[in-house]
Amino acid sequence: MALQGPIPITFEQAFPHGCFLVGQVEQVKNFEASTNGKTVYAKDKTTGEPIWQVPVMDGDTTLKAGQKTVAVKILAPTPPVAPPPMAGLPIAPVEFTGMTVTPYVNRAGRLAYSYRATGMRPARPKQQTPSGGREAAA
Repeated sequence: MALQGPIPITFEQAFPHGCFLVGQVEQVKNFEASTNGKTVYAKDKTTGEPIWQVPVMDGDTTLKAGQKTVAVKILAPTPPVAPPPMAGLPIAPVEFTGMTVTPYVNRAGRLAYSYRATGMRPARPKQQTPSGGREAAA
């Protein structure tokens, strides 16, 4: 089989309507290696980098409530810095760099996706096209 492991994708492919940070950056725990009183944190099997996780809400308004929030895991030596929230709101528009997706079958027997990235940054403003539509920022 030609495709094995995580599949490289762009942020725009993963979140064509953008996404919003809706929680805190947290380091992922390795529950199998942790014992009573001693927490062990997960590391990426390939790179050895610590794994951080952030909950985001997909900007696609056609998704059902249970499909809108996903976790993106970020491989980085230090905690990623969350962008500031929008004025008066608890959410922050965010983009991810170095993204990959891994499809898998979840416990309910349905196809699901695991998103990973190597970085996080504030969302760049979208530019208006001459026809009035929107296009991705350069």
